[in-house]
Amino acid sequence: MAIYHATDASFKNDLQNEGLTLVNFWATWCGPCRMFAPIIEAYDAEGTNAAKILKANVDECPETASEFGIMSIPTTILFKNGQPADKKVGPMSQTQLKQFVENHL
Repeated sequence: MAIYHATDASFKNDLQNEGLTLVNFWATWCGPCRMFAPIIEAYDAEGTNAAKILKANVDECPETASEFGIMSIPTTILFKNGQPADKKVGPMSQTQLKQFVENHL
């Protein structure tokens, strides 16, 4: 798969996906976000993930971040068929990320 980068204008269209979509809310100035980015990339590189991956920079997507009540970053929301199914605040290990997604298969 690939990692897609959302904007406020594209978010709703990017989210229209049957199945799971993992949305990572982040910012370039956020240390924990920079720590979590390679974990998301490694998860994507496995090629076995069941979720589309979408990254939303809160500085570039303020309306979307506000709509989903993002108060701390990184925040990861798992959507199932376009609806929020689960949410985690803070970075995760690759194993935790994999389990977070697999819990909703």
